[in-house]
Amino acid sequence: MVRRLFVLTAVLLAAVAVGYQTPVSSQASGDGAVRPILFVHGFMGSGQQFETQALRFTSNGYAPDLIDVFEHDSLAYPGSQAQVWAGLDARIDALLAASGADQIYLVGHSQGTGVSQGYLNSDPARAARVAAYVNLDGFPGAVPETVRALAVWGEGSAERQMPGATNVQFANQGHTQVVNSPETFGAMYEFLLGEAPTFAEIVRGPAAAITISGRVVLFPENRGAHDATLEVYEVDGSSGRRLGGPVATVALSGDGDFGPLNVDGEHFYEFAVVRPGESVHHVYLQRFVTSSRWVRILTSEPDGLANSFWEPSATAQNLVVMRNEEWWGDQGSGSDRLAINGRDVLTAGNSPRSNRTIGVFLHDGGVDGRSDLEADVAPSGLPFLIGIDLVIPAGDPAPGTTSVRAWPRNGSGPEAVCVPAYSSAAHRSSIQMHNFHRTLEADGSPGAGHADPVCAAAPPAPPEPPAPPVTRPPTTTPAAPPASARPGGPAYTG
Repeated sequence: MVRRLFVLTAVLLAAVAVGYQTPVSSQASGDGAVRPILFVHGFMGSGQQFETQALRFTSNGYAPDLIDVFEHDSLAYPGSQAQVWAGLDARIDALLAASGADQIYLVGHSQGTGVSQGYLNSDPARAARVAAYVNLDGFPGAVPETVRALAVWGEGSAERQMPGATNVQFANQGHTQVVNSPETFGAMYEFLLGEAPTFAEIVRGPAAAITISGRVVLFPENRGAHDATLEVYEVDGSSGRRLGGPVATVALSGDGDFGPLNVDGEHFYEFAVVRPGESVHHVYLQRFVTSSRWVRILTSEPDGLANSFWEPSATAQNLVVMRNEEWWGDQGSGSDRLAINGRDVLTAGNSPRSNRTIGVFLHDGGVDGRSDLEADVAPSGLPFLIGIDLVIPAGDPAPGTTSVRAWPRNGSGPEAVCVPAYSSAAHRSSIQMHNFHRTLEADGSPGAGHADPVCAAAPPAPPEPPAPPVTRPPTTTPAAPPASARPGGPAYTG
């Protein structure tokens, strides 16, 4: 009881300090104690995929320092299993020591469910340090009976139940969407704390009092960016152009940590990863709505995986648009829209629901000056990523602005980010968009949506060269294909 009161007191004090209004209860059924929460991501994921839920927890009074993420190189797993489990041991040790709690809550997603289940089943002493486990859209394997379990999954079979667990399916949610949805948050919060949350969405903080911290990480290994500098600039919302010198400069080393940094929720920012002698990586985010300790700036080494997907061009921009919620292009009125300089780029062919797209790589495939939205261009074939052959006019210096506008299927209207039209010969450009689309004010009333600025003019598009002639084979009557059953929903892919 003394330990529980200590933890709850820490939560209340932290809530007052950062402006959160509603404390969580420590008197809930099924234990319901306030304990540290540790998230383990899936394949090619990072702690970024839990940021939205972390902000919903803090909006309900959970202390930010009781929420942590464990990141590892998912490409190396399971060969790195021993190293990963040792890392989990160390992270749990630190959380228990800092909080005074006797146990933690463990949350895994996708591949992270396999990591978490293996960890819990590896040693009774490890399981004893975990009060409850949440299995998000992953393997339906069992965990020790001493660990309460909740399994939440989205699309696909209703038979993916986890033995001995509380099982919940949200059948119309995607593999990554289910991690971040308000419905999943409600189920998770009530399972852990024994009562429904006061706020199902993120509560906006005072715009002028927002602080952020996080990591600059190398995709997809999750190693910290090092031997680089992070420069943060306030930028004009309609053009993305810098408004003066950097508001913060951080020499990156080790884990790529940065912050806390003061930002204004009414302003737009650029996060520039600078390496001597290399192209600057310009990363743009939508406006911050409250303080966050879980910001992730995803980059790569100049010769890393992400940069192997495309060729540079002096007259075209290479642009990554990512969101930790799938981009659906084949669901009719239930699809997402993404427009670059006013042109819709998602189609049923290039972004079907089954692809589970969260990262869109837009570039002039083959550097031929022609756009073909249905062309098979890199990184086609990789999970969660697609390439779209689109010429985005650009130069160095930027001769205009690239407009990136989205209509999320779960949103209430358009959201936009405006960025300089930097050529890919000298610059790298990325946009990281929110996976939540509604916010609340401190009194629980509906908050403002994400900004939809009118972007400045784009550079004029040069005329596209004619397509090369197509040599067609002689016309023949093909044999009728064999009858087959209609394919089912997408299967688990990790």
